[in-house]
Amino acid sequence: MSLIDVRHLTKTFPGPNGTRVQAVSDVSFSMEEGEVLGVVGESGCGKSTLGHSIVRLIEPDAGEVAFGGLDLAKARKAELKHSRRDIQIIFQDPFGSLNPRHKVGHVIAEPLIVHRIGTRPERLARVKELLDLVGLPAEAVDRYPHEFSGGQRQRIAIARALALNPKLIVADESVSALDVSIQSQILNLIAELREKLGLSIIFISHDLSVIRHVSDRIAVMYLGRLVEIGPAAQIMTDPRHPYTQALLAAVPKIGGDRHAARPIVTGEPPDPANPPQGCAFHGRCPKVMEICRRTRPELGAGNGAPAGSETACHLYTT
Repeated sequence: MSLIDVRHLTKTFPGPNGTRVQAVSDVSFSMEEGEVLGVVGESGCGKSTLGHSIVRLIEPDAGEVAFGGLDLAKARKAELKHSRRDIQIIFQDPFGSLNPRHKVGHVIAEPLIVHRIGTRPERLARVKELLDLVGLPAEAVDRYPHEFSGGQRQRIAIARALALNPKLIVADESVSALDVSIQSQILNLIAELREKLGLSIIFISHDLSVIRHVSDRIAVMYLGRLVEIGPAAQIMTDPRHPYTQALLAAVPKIGGDRHAARPIVTGEPPDPANPPQGCAFHGRCPKVMEICRRTRPELGAGNGAPAGSETACHLYTT
């Protein structure tokens, strides 16, 4: 049984002149317990909106999010609050996501307070345990977020997300605001916590070089839709969709370019308030065919697909 099943999730926002902007459009996937799913794509592709819609920080327009026997997309307020014990989120900005008026001890203890778990001494003990788990000293409980570096603040945010022993964490661009050297430390911490605690993680990033180090599977988004999903090793070595190939070709490499034959896509994505007919990528695709301009491809295994891989591309259906 899957830990979480997302089915046909859709979210639109008001656009100019009465239009609707399709941020997430008919997205479906499942995750097993203990799995890390990397979600990757260019800025504006809808990956953060997808993560926020799954946990109901943003109200989805349609679709289902089956988690623990409950459809989060339609859950009542009390049911949703109870589900927060099992699903948490780590935000992109480690400073903006922490209340600057509260000391770190209160910031981390807040989920325990909201859910009325433990006495005050028990909460303090739990906070110190979490600080040790993320590599911070116990004395941090009496300091404010602004007294810490960006990497340390993200460790505090991770500790807060772990306070309730969740089953699933949505990590929304959780290292993109950090220096490269600090990114590696946080990625290593996330990997260690995943092994130690058996966490399931939806890891959202625009950077394939980051995604590859933490993910079991990778889902690639373009203009609000999944265009490819499959095992991380297969996506990184033999991507099928031209957009995924272009993302991989754009990753900087030292000592030669193993993907020199793959063209780097230029130009901007289409306007999400006025998406093109057919495949949304056809205007930038080096392998475009006439059918791509007329008919939108559906996500599926297609011809010659590796095990567990699905692609939304006419190259594999014609």
